[in-house]
Amino acid sequence: MNVLIVDDEPLARERLSRMVGELDGYRVLEPAASNGEEALSLIDSLKPDVVLLDIRMPGLDGLQVAAKLCERDAPPAVIFCTAHDEFALEAFQVSAVGYLVKPVRPEHLVEALKKAERPNRVQLAALTRPAAVSGGEPRTHISARTRKGIELIPLDQVVYFIADHKYVTLRHEQGEVLLDEPLKALEDEFGDRFVRIHRNALVARDRIERLQRTPLGHFQLYLKGLNGDALVVSRRHVAGVRKLMSAL
Repeated sequence: MNVLIVDDEPLARERLSRMVGELDGYRVLEPAASNGEEALSLIDSLKPDVVLLDIRMPGLDGLQVAAKLCERDAPPAVIFCTAHDEFALEAFQVSAVGYLVKPVRPEHLVEALKKAERPNRVQLAALTRPAAVSGGEPRTHISARTRKGIELIPLDQVVYFIADHKYVTLRHEQGEVLLDEPLKALEDEFGDRFVRIHRNALVARDRIERLQRTPLGHFQLYLKGLNGDALVVSRRHVAGVRKLMSAL
């Protein structure tokens, strides 16, 4: 996960950077920000997953920055790192996932970063809001309820959707999840990125590798990321798949 540090004190920035840098799976983004205006600009350009955010800073303070992030479609997770403990209530009102009091202890930082890996309510609403609700804009992630909780799967990692009775199986780069969404609704929302190859299957256009006819006359579609497995293409969709492949 990419982490942006925002603090007006150079020593505080250096200490947090060193602590995060010692953790596996986290990368400190450079440059860090020393005030709220810089923070918003760097968040736009660097697209961090997590922001370690001081509260008392010149210009826009940390609470104001977090409030502005709440208005965005895909905000990063916010963890406040402050010398003041009286702002905790306000912090969670702007959807912070953590509130650390300086000097930040390593174990508390690790715990907060782990929480940041789970989407907060603003992120969930923004990332998984159906297109009909969000003014026609398709989602960037698909949410699925699993035994781990709610998982967010980036759309660009989805290989295919296959309908089976009342559920849809979503195959992605790391495995499979079940969705309680109609295949037709997914096709309507993501038709520019997925193509129907069967009455029960949509595949990612950019995952298509080759179309092959079997000795029995059936058609199979091979997709990148399936390790040699193939999906059946129904006869009524073969012409459309061939036309699409000629344009890829």
